[in-house]
Amino acid sequence: MTVIENSAIEEIIYKYKMDNGLTVYIMPKPGYTKQFAIYATNYGSNDIKFLDGKHREPVEVPYGIAHFLEHKLFEEQGGSIFERFSALGAQANAFTNFNMTAYLFSSTNKFYDCLNLLLDFVNRPYFTDENVEKEKGIIAQEIRMYEDNPAWRVYFNLLGALYKNYPVKNDIAGTVESITGITKEQLYLCYETFYHPNNMAIFMIGDIDKEQAIDTVKQSFADKNIPKRGDVKRIYPDEPADVAQALVTQQLEVAIPMFYIGFKDSDIGMSGNKLMKKDIVTGVLLNMLIGKSSDTYQSLYEDGLINATFEKDYTGEINYGFSLMGGESQQPLKVQDRIMEAINKYKQSGLNVNDLDRVKRKMLGDFLMSLNRIDSIASVYIAAAFKDINLIDYPKVLDEVRISDVEERLRQHFDEKYCAISIIEPKK
Repeated sequence: MTVIENSAIEEIIYKYKMDNGLTVYIMPKPGYTKQFAIYATNYGSNDIKFLDGKHREPVEVPYGIAHFLEHKLFEEQGGSIFERFSALGAQANAFTNFNMTAYLFSSTNKFYDCLNLLLDFVNRPYFTDENVEKEKGIIAQEIRMYEDNPAWRVYFNLLGALYKNYPVKNDIAGTVESITGITKEQLYLCYETFYHPNNMAIFMIGDIDKEQAIDTVKQSFADKNIPKRGDVKRIYPDEPADVAQALVTQQLEVAIPMFYIGFKDSDIGMSGNKLMKKDIVTGVLLNMLIGKSSDTYQSLYEDGLINATFEKDYTGEINYGFSLMGGESQQPLKVQDRIMEAINKYKQSGLNVNDLDRVKRKMLGDFLMSLNRIDSIASVYIAAAFKDINLIDYPKVLDEVRISDVEERLRQHFDEKYCAISIIEPKK
C-alpha cells in the first residue's frame, strides 16, 4: 500500500494496487457521518475506435455506446439496482462524460454492504437482445429532450465549431440514428475491453476503515479469474489546430440570447503534473482576464453586456482542451469583440503580478474548501488519476506558477485563430 500525503494541507490518501490491475484509493475523513464511493472506468464517449486484443483491425462502434452501456449496467434480472441501494439507506447514481464512466453511491450506514453491491453490479453485465432494444427507446427520448435544451445546445454547438474531427464534438449520448445500430454483442465487446480492472479505479472517502474496505474489494473479485492485461489502444482522428467554424447560431425558446466563446487548445499531448500545471495556469489566466474582479468583467457588466450568468472554465485533457466563457447577452458578438480587445491589450502591456498573487490565493482557498465536499473530491480525484495527476499536489503546483508562465499561456492559447462563438438566439 502506498501512502500519498500532503502535510501542508493535512490530507492523506492510501493507494492499493490489486493483482488484477484495479487501483483502490481510500481517503479517511474521521468523524464524517457520510461515506462516498465511486467506481470508474477510464472510458467515455470519445472512445469509439480501438484495438480490443481480439481483432487485428481497429474496431469502431456507434456514437453513444459508452452512455448506453452505463444505462444497461443498472439493469439486472432480479429488478432495480436503485431499489437495492435504497433498501440499504444509500443513494446511487452514475454518469458518463467524454473520458470516464462512473458508478457511485453515498451512504450514512452499511457502507461495506453498499460497496459490495456497487462492485457486484458493475462487474456483472446483463445484456439481452430484448433489453437492448427496449433501452434504445428510452435513450432516444433523452436525446430528443436535450436537442431542445438551450444550455446543452449552446455548449455542444460550440464544441462542433471548435473541432472538425475529434469525437468530443459529438453529444455524449450519441444521436437517435447512432444508437439504433447498437447491439448486445457490441456492448459486451466494449465492456470486456474497457471494464477490465486494469482500466478502472475505485475511490472511497469518509469515516472508513481502510483494511475492511480493501478486504471488501478483494472479496468481490475472489471468485473471478481475471487475466492480467495491458493498456487499451485507443485510436483518435487527426485534428487540425484551427477551428471548424468561427460562428454557429441556432434559434430556440430563450428570452435572452445565450452564448459561449471558446478557445481551442493547440498545446496538447501531455499528462501528469505537466498537464496539471497547464490546467492551473489557464485557470489563473481566465480569472485574471475575465474573473468577476477583473477590469474586463466589471466593464462588460457595467455596460449591460453581461449579467450574473456569465461564467468561464477550462477543460484540459491529454488529447484536447478548450477554454470557454459566456452566459446571457443581448449582444454576444460585441462581448466577443471586447474580450478580444482586452486579450490583445494584455499581450501588449503585460499582466499585473499583484493580480496573480490575489488569484492564486483565491484558487488555493477554493481548492481547500473542495476537500470538505467528499463527493466532488472523489470524482475529481479519480478523473485526475486517469491522467496520471495526483490532485494532492495542487497547492504545490499552484505555488510554483509565475507571471511568465501565465503570460506565455496568454500568447499561446488566446489567439483569434483558435476562437469560435456559439449563440442561441430567441425564436422569431
